[in-house]
Amino acid sequence: MTATTAAQRDAGDRKPQRHPTRWVILGVICLAQLTVLLDNTVLNVAIPSLTEEMGAATSDIQWMINAYSLVQAGLLLTAGSAADRYGRKKLLALGLALFGIGSLCAGLAGTTGQLIAARAGMGVGGALLMTTTLAVIVQVFDEDERAKAIGLWGAVSSLGFAAGPLVGGAMLNHFWWGSIFLINVPVALLGLVAVLKLVPESKNPTGDRPDLLGALLSTIGMTGITFAIISGPEHGWTSARVLLAAAVGAVGLALFALWERRVPFPMLDMHFFRNRRFVGAVAGGVLVAFGMGGSIFLLTQHLQLVLGYDPLATGLRMSPLALVIVALNLTGVGARLLPKLGTPTLIVGGMTTLAGGLAAIAVLGAHGYGGMLLGLVMMGVGIAFSMPAMANAIMSAIPPEKAGVGAGVNGTLQECGNGLGVAVLGAVLNSRFAALVPAVAAGAGSLPAALASARTDAERSAIEDAFASGVQSSQLVGAAAVLAGGIVAAVLLRRAERDAAAAGQGAAA
Repeated sequence: MTATTAAQRDAGDRKPQRHPTRWVILGVICLAQLTVLLDNTVLNVAIPSLTEEMGAATSDIQWMINAYSLVQAGLLLTAGSAADRYGRKKLLALGLALFGIGSLCAGLAGTTGQLIAARAGMGVGGALLMTTTLAVIVQVFDEDERAKAIGLWGAVSSLGFAAGPLVGGAMLNHFWWGSIFLINVPVALLGLVAVLKLVPESKNPTGDRPDLLGALLSTIGMTGITFAIISGPEHGWTSARVLLAAAVGAVGLALFALWERRVPFPMLDMHFFRNRRFVGAVAGGVLVAFGMGGSIFLLTQHLQLVLGYDPLATGLRMSPLALVIVALNLTGVGARLLPKLGTPTLIVGGMTTLAGGLAAIAVLGAHGYGGMLLGLVMMGVGIAFSMPAMANAIMSAIPPEKAGVGAGVNGTLQECGNGLGVAVLGAVLNSRFAALVPAVAAGAGSLPAALASARTDAERSAIEDAFASGVQSSQLVGAAAVLAGGIVAAVLLRRAERDAAAAGQGAAA
């Protein structure tokens, strides 16, 4: 063997140099992600304060909560595509700036209309942040470290979603409602400075032309579907408002799919959906978000309305879910198990554990916190194992130059899954509650309204039991959906791995 051949072999074996500040960059990204996701749930505990201090009507409260999610979900795919084309660092910095400005305007809002507009502006910044954070991770970390980095990112995402009620309750115990928004401003400013100094720029090197019609159609489609999901529980699934929004969304997404198959530079390559690995991870991701979003929605009501805890106490009792996720991902348990067990096994194991946690809450936690605690711990274990594995599967099935779009797909799935979880499990709860509620409270649309009509302690107890039974039924439906999703995802991912192995053997032969 010549010296030249040996040198070439050594150069081929040598791994590319890793980014020296990649873990610091991850910390900055996770801080931005945490701030965005806290605002998905932090406003829920401020509803009584907003109603009292601003005179907000029920419809105003709904728009304060939903304006953020609606704008964010509608723009995720477009934001991811723009990040790939124009630069992920630029769009990450822009997202932080918009989110900080929106938070400042929300904290200082004097009317309900101003607060709704500020929340919509925060949704634009949130869409940019949710897509660029994951895309930057894919660019900065190599395959050996990417699973661990995505696991930490996923832990922070889950922490932000689950810790919203806790943070909101703590702030409201000491300050006025605007404090839950103003706390974002210094965090966004710190993150902006860190991004400009530390995060390297990356974008699609091919310089594809912008897909403006695709961006418009995807935004219309996702906004319509999200609006229908949000409005369904309140206005009825067969109401003209919901059916029209769903029809507009479905037509928009259908036209988007047709356009993306014909345009020379598609925003989302529809051939990705022929990849079983991608489809399996997508299916699993939707149903994990479905179970998590729906269960948190139900648990906050159960703890406050049935067990009688205040907002801060409710947040504290839900914190084991987030703590377990963070602990397992910070120690890298899921990242270490991934190469040993494989993606399909880890996902089906995690989703089975998540389904078991939902079932434990349903069966053991109906009348006390002890069984609920066991279920929350099991849910945390299941989410910590399954979510990072699915995010890694989605991102690895998409070329690195399309990392922003991949992150947009991942974020869109989480938003839709959360919304569907709240809508579907909420509908099961309402249906069961209406069927079991005593005659004295017949027709009451909520637990507080039903309790107001109770004349005796026995009637009050029967109404609470009916609500607890509705929560139980909803959690069991969520558990069944998550378990089925885990099986489907594992089967598709296993087939994808077999196809890849067979193709590799054929190429070698």
